[in-house]
Amino acid sequence: MNNYRADIHIHTVLSPCGDIDMSPINIINKAVSLNLDIIGITDHNSTLHCELIKKIGEKHKLFVLMGAEVTTKEEVHCLAFFEDTISLKAFQKYLEEHLPPIVNDVDRFGYQVVVDENEDIIDQVEYLLISGINQSIDQVERKVHELDGLFIPAHIDKKSTSLISQLGFIPPDLKADALEISSNWEKSPEVVAMAKMTNLPLITNSDAHFIEQIGKQYTIFSLNELSYKGIKEALESKSVKPMLN
Repeated sequence: MNNYRADIHIHTVLSPCGDIDMSPINIINKAVSLNLDIIGITDHNSTLHCELIKKIGEKHKLFVLMGAEVTTKEEVHCLAFFEDTISLKAFQKYLEEHLPPIVNDVDRFGYQVVVDENEDIIDQVEYLLISGINQSIDQVERKVHELDGLFIPAHIDKKSTSLISQLGFIPPDLKADALEISSNWEKSPEVVAMAKMTNLPLITNSDAHFIEQIGKQYTIFSLNELSYKGIKEALESKSVKPMLN
């Protein structure tokens, strides 16, 4: 087995809260400069930048997990990742079907743009991507696993938009592949206790919205092979170690 540095929670300029410098090429260049081996692209309720960033990442021998950060009906943020473009496109269709048609207020929330490899804007998403979709956390989990994806509740110890803040507990029957924790993890002993009871692997990531945040926190994955299958197997065997500051 080999160890790989992974930051799998990164937003691009497509997320309304993502900085304008979070273009595909800038993200790849920053990740390479930090010697990251794996990154995950997780824009709010959208996967539209994933394929391009994976393509650029391959040129730099950087493995890119393609996914999204979904906001459920309960306002819980969850990460979802997919192995191939067929599953990714199916999940994009699912997100578009269930996202409320609330027009984005650019002045209030920011632009939601899709860019190409040259950083030219090629599309702009009309509806506000940070809205909660009209699907429960259980429904999202089932859809992700139906597409053979990975389902990971995000920053569970955060004081908003997390499992704990919105539900008050970790549902014992929730079929998650891992739980993501933040740097404030040790400040929440009650969350520590709840997470340990699940026996799920713990990971941590930067949740970067700005270039300088990429890689601030990461997880070591011990893999037999650097692939989606290898990452999935590492989570199943709990061969991961969150690197907290």
